[in-house]
Amino acid sequence: MASLRLRESQITKIHYLTGILSLFAVAIHILFRLIMPFGQSLSYENVVANYHNIFYVILLESILVLISIHGFNGLRIILIELKQSPKWESTITILVLISMIGVIAYGTRTIVIASGL
Repeated sequence: MASLRLRESQITKIHYLTGILSLFAVAIHILFRLIMPFGQSLSYENVVANYHNIFYVILLESILVLISIHGFNGLRIILIELKQSPKWESTITILVLISMIGVIAYGTRTIVIASGL
C-alpha cells in the first residue's frame, strides 16, 4: 500500500495557494455584505435567505475549506518548528489532519443544516 507523502515544498505551495484563494473568497464575502446596509444584512431573515442562495452556500463552504487548510497547515508548521524529529513530524501531521477534517466536517454539517439541503 503506497502512502501519500508530500514534500515540504508541495505543502508550502498548497499553503500559499490557500492563502491567496482565501483572500479572494473573503473579499467576495465582504462584497456580499456591502450590497445592503450592515445592520440590515445581519437581520435574521437576511441571514437565513443567504443560506438558501446556492452561490452563497458554495462561497461559505469554500471559505471554510480554504481557511481550515491554510490555518491548520500554519499550525502544523509552527508545531514542527518546536521539535524536529521524524516521529514528532508524523504525529503532528496526523493530529492536524484529523483536526482539520473534523472542523471541515462540522462546518459543512452546519452549512447543510442551515441551507436545508
